[in-house]
Amino acid sequence: VQLVESGGGLVQLGGSLRLSCAASGSIFSVTVMGWYRQAPGKQRELVALITSGGSTNYADSVKGRFTISVNNTKNTVNLQMNSLNPEDTAVYYCYYRGRKTDYWGQGTQVTVSS
Repeated sequence: VQLVESGGGLVQLGGSLRLSCAASGSIFSVTVMGWYRQAPGKQRELVALITSGGSTNYADSVKGRFTISVNNTKNTVNLQMNSLNPEDTAVYYCYYRGRKTDYWGQGTQVTVSS
């Protein structure tokens, strides 16, 4: 499975961005998809997950501001990010959980200026 993120960039406090993850390869066995992020000097942390059945899980810090979605074929996962603040600045990674393997994208930078 190959994952390619897009949509990152520089945005001002209170702004919005939409991240997309394009998946290719053998994704039929993938059951969980999502986004993680890693800020400088910090560990990678969960942002949001979505199952193939549509159940979602969000980090407390993004609840009510971020929305994760996936298309019917599971080959595109989006993360709509609203009301961004400087604490959201990080490299955001797309994540797919396969039957035996976890897959990661290369990451896309999101920078929120104050």
